[in-house]
Amino acid sequence: MKPLIRRLIGAAVAIVALAAWAQDRPQVEIHDISQTVVKMSLQGGVSIEDASAAMMSKAAELNWKLVGRQEVHAEIRARGEESPHLEILQFCDPDDAVKMVRIDPIYSAYMPCRIALVEDTQGRPWLFMLNLDMLINNTSLPNDLQELAIRVNQAMLIIMTAGATGEF
Repeated sequence: MKPLIRRLIGAAVAIVALAAWAQDRPQVEIHDISQTVVKMSLQGGVSIEDASAAMMSKAAELNWKLVGRQEVHAEIRARGEESPHLEILQFCDPDDAVKMVRIDPIYSAYMPCRIALVEDTQGRPWLFMLNLDMLINNTSLPNDLQELAIRVNQAMLIIMTAGATGEF
């Protein structure tokens, strides 16, 4: 059998097995995408630059590393096009990351933790991050991972709040 046909048959078998498995599992539905994120406005008088700097400062204070920063708006503007502010800051506590991956490598899909700093269509700046409460409250996590996930969520909310208030 040709390799492509073998792969297609394998994929079809996997889909059928997944569908059978899913029928026996409780179903979770999210009817509003906004439930999957935490959205926080910047306090009056806090500039986008101050928010970004405050988050990086707070992360460093918590011993979290800034492991990535994409200034998407800068790329678009460099092409001569208009763009609202769109910046994605990626943070990580390396020790916690390794602990999570040792428990189950699937958690690497949630890494690094991201906070987006976005200007909406009215020019108002907002911060967005994944709503980790959904993971914490809707899955059966081992106790040690539950505690770790709560600590990560708290740290991210502290970093996000620092950005929203501009407090270093």
